[in-house]
Amino acid sequence: MVPRPTSLLAWLLSTLAAIVLIGAGLPGPAAAAATTTGVKFVDIPGDGVTLKANVVAPAAAGSYPAVVFPSSWGLNDVEYIAQATSMAAAGYVVVSYTPRGWWASGGEIDTAGPADMADLSKVLDWTLANTPADPARLGTAGVSYGAGISLLGAAFDKRIRAVAMLSGWTDLNYSLYSDQTRHLQSAGLLGLAAQLVGHPSAELTTMLGDFTANRNIATVMEWAKVRSPATYLDRINANAPAVMIANAWGDTFFPPNQLADFYGKLTTPKRLELRPGDHAIAELTGILGLPNDVWTSVRGWFDRYLKSDANGTQPGKVYLKPDNAAAETWSSWGAQTTSTKRYGLGAIRWYDGTGLLGGSPTTGWSKSLPNDLDTVANGGVVLLTNGISAFTGLRPTIWLPFVDRNRAGVWAAERPSTALKVRGIPKVHLNLTGTAANGSLVAYLYDLDSLGNAALLTHAPATWLSGTAGSRTLDVSLSAVNYDVPAGHSLTLVVDTVDPLYYDANSAGTITVAGGSYLDLPVK
Repeated sequence: MVPRPTSLLAWLLSTLAAIVLIGAGLPGPAAAAATTTGVKFVDIPGDGVTLKANVVAPAAAGSYPAVVFPSSWGLNDVEYIAQATSMAAAGYVVVSYTPRGWWASGGEIDTAGPADMADLSKVLDWTLANTPADPARLGTAGVSYGAGISLLGAAFDKRIRAVAMLSGWTDLNYSLYSDQTRHLQSAGLLGLAAQLVGHPSAELTTMLGDFTANRNIATVMEWAKVRSPATYLDRINANAPAVMIANAWGDTFFPPNQLADFYGKLTTPKRLELRPGDHAIAELTGILGLPNDVWTSVRGWFDRYLKSDANGTQPGKVYLKPDNAAAETWSSWGAQTTSTKRYGLGAIRWYDGTGLLGGSPTTGWSKSLPNDLDTVANGGVVLLTNGISAFTGLRPTIWLPFVDRNRAGVWAAERPSTALKVRGIPKVHLNLTGTAANGSLVAYLYDLDSLGNAALLTHAPATWLSGTAGSRTLDVSLSAVNYDVPAGHSLTLVVDTVDPLYYDANSAGTITVAGGSYLDLPVK
């Protein structure tokens, strides 16, 4: 097993919290102060607990649309002050609150469960009773934890007419156990935050303990299912709120594949936006009160659905900002993919330890990978690796010759004369022989230049827990990607057995990848 990087997680949490809390305290424009009531800190009665909150509203008398912001996991209600002040100056009542169990709010952490849903409805009640909010024009929004609570709330409270979910989840089980692989760093950071600035419930402590120990999996998954918007998709569709979803390609907490699936099944007015970065990175500068196109979309979304502004953010669109190309807007998620190109995995060459990626899948070869021996190919560090990439515009990069061919399989495609436009969810099909009953693999897709520099496009782990040793096939859906591989570069696949982002299920021995394996690549 990979050890838990506790000190690193503590540093990441404290750094993120400091940035957001300092930025949230920045004063808004003078014009905003003159046209709003100013920020007022209040106590709101939740469902049997007191919730710490703040409210800012237009100064002029009247009836206004209102937006409620639950704060992010580990943060509190001051998180949204910059945006709340700006929105109030534009004619919104904005109430931000700290969910139960966090900071000074009462109760214990419910992890977007039934108690949090009841609290959100109580906050809406308080907003209508104590502010000039129009009951027909209520919205919810948030980042991360606040995003999940906001979307879940729309399933349980019909008064919510518009939702903006930023860096949120739709399937908590996918976030914890995608392809049966437990996510080590992200879950560890969530647990650490709860210990540092929250009051974890006995239930949360038990669930995290069971997750870490890999026990009572069915119980943990049922707990997560209750807290997944996908579970209540029919209710959300029936209530018909306008739903905007914005996230990052490299979100290590809530990978975007789940969002694409959920978005496709929504029948409400809807919009999906994906940008470079990691969890809560794309919207971070907006939290700090700086210009930010995510928050511009959010404002336009509420303008359209709470103010009936036809010039607001358009529904029915999928907005995709690639890492290295111009932004694209599509009518649906699938519209970005023109075709799927199959790349067969060929035999490993003796002289460079690399196989051909391309052509029809071939047979008669195999590549053995030792279990629990890592390589330089990895997904990086939660928040940090893809977060830096969002600000620099540079993908995480390794030097491919440093990938130990005794520990990994490497397959490189021929270098095309034109750019290869990757659009969608790549899938890797692996034929495995002689496997143990349980095991894990990680697949990485790189953009390899002529000097050996390999930029990571996407990756994903996959685990089998069959209880039976022997041959098997393994299908791995890599995280969604939107990227142009430049002309003259080689699309390269690396497969190994360990990544610090995840727990693995490997024991001593080897895993053998055999002929007939291939990569299906969605392209434009």
